[in-house]
Amino acid sequence: MSAAKASSQKTIMVVVDPLTEEDQPVLHRAAWLAEKTGAALELFAADYDADIDSGRITTAWIPEPGAREQLLLRHRRRLENFASALRGRGLKVSVDVIWDYPLDEAIVRRVAAKQPWLVAKDTQHHTLIQRTLFSNTDWNLIRDCPVPLLLVKRREIAAAPTVLAAIDPVHEHDKPARLDDAIYEFGAELCAKTGGTLHLVHAVETPLGVQLPANVHAVVAAQHREAMETFLLEHPVPGPNVHVLEGLAHQCLLSAAESQKADVLVMGAVVRRGLKKVLIGSTAARVLDRLPCDLVIIKPATFILPGG
Repeated sequence: MSAAKASSQKTIMVVVDPLTEEDQPVLHRAAWLAEKTGAALELFAADYDADIDSGRITTAWIPEPGAREQLLLRHRRRLENFASALRGRGLKVSVDVIWDYPLDEAIVRRVAAKQPWLVAKDTQHHTLIQRTLFSNTDWNLIRDCPVPLLLVKRREIAAAPTVLAAIDPVHEHDKPARLDDAIYEFGAELCAKTGGTLHLVHAVETPLGVQLPANVHAVVAAQHREAMETFLLEHPVPGPNVHVLEGLAHQCLLSAAESQKADVLVMGAVVRRGLKKVLIGSTAARVLDRLPCDLVIIKPATFILPGG
């Protein structure tokens, strides 16, 4: 199969809020990415109203035939307006509006059925406290979405983006070995398609953040450098773009994203099912809300859908 044909078969599933009148950055980001990669777009929305399902659409229990269909049709028309503008840019765009809830589970079910290349969704940025407020939907998708998940911030992105790939070549957090490969491959492909620049970042984090004796610290640091050098043998990145930082992982990621003026951070998420909401220690919880850039979450190839 040719590379051009493979690219044309990719689909970006774009989660659209059919109710908001505000500009939705995810539409712009997904369109830009589709133009760069040759991917198709699927504009997706899900809605549900318990009152409509029960027949309670007023203060009295009065069934209204077709109320659900009318609501979905209104949403579809709105998404079709978005789609029409995107088609005018030469993009291949489809629309799907379904009756389902909660939203994160509806998205995961759609992903399981259609297997898109990427899911893209807006996040909400609160300018007063300068942090992104990830909703329960966002966190649940970070945990459960089986394909790469792009969470889009309300900010401009460089025409040739700086992409930061967070890897852990010593697997301190028991990450599956192939996850670093997948993180690198996604970042490298994104840069190849967009003319961007790839950076690698790895944190040398001591257990519980304790201060180690100098001789022990030197041994630990050497092990990390050796692991990174081994990784670079098969994952080439120019030396100035490789950042091995000492400190807590979440602090290192934030520092690297800010110092490199990153447009996108690609990182992995490992779910431990015994602790339903725990991702790769506490790194994700500490870093995600404060990142100044878009975020791509990659799951291990061994990831199993909830209930799977």
